[in-house]
Amino acid sequence: MSATHVVLIRGINVGGSNKVPMAELRASLQAAGLSQVRTYIQSGNVLVDAGGMPSSSVSSLAERVLLDRFGVETVAVTVSARMMRRAVSEAPEGFGSDPGVYHCDVAFLRPGIDMADAVAAFSVRDGVDTLWQGDAVVYFQRLSAQRTRSRLSRVMSTPLYKHMTIRNWRTTTTVASMLDA
Repeated sequence: MSATHVVLIRGINVGGSNKVPMAELRASLQAAGLSQVRTYIQSGNVLVDAGGMPSSSVSSLAERVLLDRFGVETVAVTVSARMMRRAVSEAPEGFGSDPGVYHCDVAFLRPGIDMADAVAAFSVRDGVDTLWQGDAVVYFQRLSAQRTRSRLSRVMSTPLYKHMTIRNWRTTTTVASMLDA
């Protein structure tokens, strides 16, 4: 059966912090009521069948499991399978097609976040960064040779950052391709 949602968990298993074993996370999410739970790499990309549960409820459930079972308080942004596919199919033309020249990332927003506010939270450096608005996502591209001059990391110090999570383009496209596998 294909996944109905993708849970994007921020900040786990990064630099030895917030350790969450994927096998235990899968088992814990299944025990909490989700099914067909699969993960991609160790950084919190979880595909689930949540039945008719809305994305916001899946996020709340995942955050509760992470806190109760693993002692990790973090943000989980859940998007429907349809929205994940759209994030890939509606990306700007050429986005992610030249990874040797550009680093490309997608910021996934929680439902209800105003796109204008989300875009304003990002700081773009002319000649280095480019930003596009999507449907509940922000596409961010930076020149690889100038990535240390990029302002992408500035979004992390804004209040809106607690309502989003960022994935690189390769992870985004891989997770989208896994939805029906």
